[in-house]
Amino acid sequence: MTNRLGHTLQQKIPVFAGVVACPFPSKFSVACAIDFAPQLSRTLKNRNSGRRTPRRLVLGIGAALWGQFMSMAGNSGSKSFLASARQKGAVEQVLKNVEWPEQFPFKEEDFQRFDESPDTLFYESPRFVTHIDDPAIAALTKYYSEVFPPSNTPGVAILDMCSSWVSHFPAGYKQDRIVGMGLNEEELKRNPVLTNYVVQDLNINPKLPFEDNSFDVITNVVSVDYLTKPLDVFKEMRRILKPGGLVIMSFSNRCFWTKAISVWTSTGDADHAMIVGSYFHYAGGFEPPQAVDISPNPGRSDPMYIVHSRKLATA
Repeated sequence: MTNRLGHTLQQKIPVFAGVVACPFPSKFSVACAIDFAPQLSRTLKNRNSGRRTPRRLVLGIGAALWGQFMSMAGNSGSKSFLASARQKGAVEQVLKNVEWPEQFPFKEEDFQRFDESPDTLFYESPRFVTHIDDPAIAALTKYYSEVFPPSNTPGVAILDMCSSWVSHFPAGYKQDRIVGMGLNEEELKRNPVLTNYVVQDLNINPKLPFEDNSFDVITNVVSVDYLTKPLDVFKEMRRILKPGGLVIMSFSNRCFWTKAISVWTSTGDADHAMIVGSYFHYAGGFEPPQAVDISPNPGRSDPMYIVHSRKLATA
């Protein structure tokens, strides 16, 4: 049965917590969620008193697509996919047989963030930490080992977008060209898998400084939620990919919530897969995106999800 996009998001309350990439062990990840209950109380009081309330503190705000998607749903009777790491398979189902709206359903405000200061300032100091726990990292590395071109394949080029001091590639993995793109040069310098790197803020300049049809694979680890110009970035990824080239966008439920886009922090895991899938769809030139749940220990360690697609051979 066709998965109507509206019903996917219908009958669920947006998640009212941004999970931060905190230094505690994964079993305490839920405790790292920001408790907004006192703020919500103040928010509602402010609304009733006529005072202007910060957009990010209003329940449900930051998802301008809700109304449109719900109106599409009607009474289709399709299964509603709740965003829960405990529901193994929910994320994998959400991108199957989607009826996409004709127009990109998001508004400019959906890509606003609580902290709109320059990202170069936020990432000015290096963070030599990992933002997902060891089991999630191991699951991602295993996935890469299954889908990457074999190590040392002549002519293969890989771009690790929003990279840092570690890319989570398989141990010993090498290609003649593995480019890292990120915001902190010290982190990029320390990444042993990279053959070279570029420091660039994609939220200021989404134009990728690479030739057309030059990469076989593009990876992005737990950073797609920070992109404020995602369609521009995805169109650029399509341009620089070789025909048939693979894009792997991976994400968890942890983030620097003040820097994540509004539509991300107001929704849950299955919705996140839908959001990333929409970027592929509306950028054009990609195969229908697919979602994979590679969470190693649902409910016990960080969840890990993949949304992937390939550039069409004729794009």
